[in-house]
Amino acid sequence: MPARRNYYLNLKANYSQPGLVPESLRQELIEEGLKYVAMKEATLPAIDANYTLGIIEQENKDWWPTHCEALRQGRGDILTGEYREDLVYFCQDGPYSGLEQQQEREKHWWALIAQPGVTMVWPIVMFYGEHTFFEWKCVDDETHETIAKGNVTWVRRGHRGGCYLKTEQLTFYRDVFAPDNLLKLITT
Repeated sequence: MPARRNYYLNLKANYSQPGLVPESLRQELIEEGLKYVAMKEATLPAIDANYTLGIIEQENKDWWPTHCEALRQGRGDILTGEYREDLVYFCQDGPYSGLEQQQEREKHWWALIAQPGVTMVWPIVMFYGEHTFFEWKCVDDETHETIAKGNVTWVRRGHRGGCYLKTEQLTFYRDVFAPDNLLKLITT
């Protein structure tokens, strides 16, 4: 049997459970997330000798904690900025193509998973070239119940490319549509 592993070994922050990311690091990760979004090029960059899968994988590892922090803080501006304009998004009520089709639905998901009193965690994250696979769940801070969970694969061409394919299985246990007061907490 293979040895168990810490999926966050050598990453800047550990989002596998609540309470592991120091307050002093959170704003730094948001600033890095904004910087990575700004690096996205209009044309998907080629994988070549100057931009290898190794470089892309390292950029995805650097990006990962910024993505987690953006979700925890409800930063829809960063989350949307991570996607390419020609995003393909497969999920149970998709598929979606481009940034407009999933926008209405996804803002409800973000509002529910980033709501006050709930902490999103990612117990598993794995990287392979431009592929990032992760499992997530949202835990009620008071009752410790899982209110939602899922698994996702992003195909992300590093900072220069952004995410062009996302596949997701998600399950909500309590709510499916967010009330207006939660929707207003998501930065647009």
